[in-house]
Amino acid sequence: MRHPMQWPNACGAKHVCRGGAQALLLASLAVAVLVGIPIVGVLSNLLTVSEAAGADTFGHLWATVMPEYLFNSLAIAAIVAIFAGIGGVACAWLVAVFNFPGKKIFEWALVLPLAMPAYVVAYAYTDFLQFSGPVQTALRSAFGWEARDYWFPQIRSIGGAGILFAMVLYPYVYLLARTAFLERSPRMWDAARTLGSGPWEAFIKISLPLARPAAVAGIALALMETLADYGAVAYFGVPTLTTGIYKSWYAFSDRTAAAQIAAVLLMAITLLMVIEQSSRGRARYYAIGSRTRLQPPLQLGGAQAWISSLFCAVPVLLGFVIPVVILLRLALQEESFVFSERFAGWLGNSILLAGLTALIAIVICLLLAYAARVTRSELQAACNRIVSMGYAVPGAVIAVGILIPLSRLDAWSAERGWGLVLTGSVVALIYAYLVRFLAVSYQTVQAGLIKITPSMDASARVLGHGLGSMLLRVHVPLLWRSVATAGLLVFVDVVKELPATLTVRPFNFDTLAVITHQLASDERLGEAAYPALAIVLIAFVPVAILARSIAKASR
Repeated sequence: MRHPMQWPNACGAKHVCRGGAQALLLASLAVAVLVGIPIVGVLSNLLTVSEAAGADTFGHLWATVMPEYLFNSLAIAAIVAIFAGIGGVACAWLVAVFNFPGKKIFEWALVLPLAMPAYVVAYAYTDFLQFSGPVQTALRSAFGWEARDYWFPQIRSIGGAGILFAMVLYPYVYLLARTAFLERSPRMWDAARTLGSGPWEAFIKISLPLARPAAVAGIALALMETLADYGAVAYFGVPTLTTGIYKSWYAFSDRTAAAQIAAVLLMAITLLMVIEQSSRGRARYYAIGSRTRLQPPLQLGGAQAWISSLFCAVPVLLGFVIPVVILLRLALQEESFVFSERFAGWLGNSILLAGLTALIAIVICLLLAYAARVTRSELQAACNRIVSMGYAVPGAVIAVGILIPLSRLDAWSAERGWGLVLTGSVVALIYAYLVRFLAVSYQTVQAGLIKITPSMDASARVLGHGLGSMLLRVHVPLLWRSVATAGLLVFVDVVKELPATLTVRPFNFDTLAVITHQLASDERLGEAAYPALAIVLIAFVPVAILARSIAKASR
């Protein structure tokens, strides 16, 4: 098939199509540059001498706090990899392969913890499990114990943080692994069963190796979110790379040190991505055979069926239901809180930022995906890869990387009497969100665009449609589901985002996430329950819609 740009009558003239493709390529290059600025800004400070310390800050950090930051971050990540990996893969296998009581509910309910920000779950379980909380109070009342008569695990610890992150991040593993299990070849499964393998042995020898790339990719996403978190680890008092960035920035007013810690965090994320890619080596994973015939699920009965139901119910209860119940209890106990104009302002700011960011992200990603389809150039592919890297960059790193160049631009502007234009503005905040979440939108839109056959492009060109007309009249109507999904995903992520919002937001411009964090940090958990529940409610609706649609699409 000829290249789309070579159709003689595509746009009335070749040079018109060529001009449109070049414009799309330039726009993609501009987006890639804007996404890359925070990364370059952070790395440029790696070996810079701090003005506050007046010495080699990087060497000082390595000699003092950096080993603890790294150890804690890696220890939490290891716990998340184990528990989220095992839980996500096991639930995905049960739901994809077997029939048992409640399976149709668990298909979509297992995704619901994605609506729970990790810091909100941290606040809920801290109140629930602390010494004065209902659990320990009930134990002391039931057994007549005093404070020193028993031992209770401390949730504000490395282990507690790791398990908490696993409870809310396992859906990444579950979603990808479940898709891989559903796409397993019926022929390979039938061959294994014919050779005498039971379901468990077939899982170990056939299904799990084929699903390994998807499971590892899901674990990598969970680990990226873990390393990027600030609210939960800060509330637990566990020093990590992310908390070190904010401590250097706010407590010591040392932006160079913050940028250098951010650079280490960025390198850790990059190393994680490299390990994930290289771990496969030369191995390749193919599902031989057609998927036109879905493997019928196996019926479980007796104790096995109820154990499977209980196993799938546990992560939903721990990651979503119990935290919501705890928050409702805290909210009902708080008598001093009233819904005021301030609360309406926090709610409005959160929805406004999320809505604007989602809308801009959809437009940008439509252009990026369409440019990749039209131009098919190496430069375009490189630009889109840079944009896709944004999701792997923690919000704290993006915040530092954005504020460094913007503060320099504002200093240049102030010298000319124009004042501060960018730093501490809504524009800067939306910029940070876009850098962080463009990849989520782009991958979703691209996946939908790939499914549109190239023959439709050819037909549109023959009928005289140009690039813009073809996008609006052919592709967009076919992409509306993917576009809506991309917008919902970005909307949910922005509503939950805390690190970048804390650092980049304008003065006296608070969101639900910021207020929840501030109230919880002051141990005003009852008051924090109201904005926390608002975040969960806003995120729950789109997550539930997406989860139900995913479950229906696989049947």
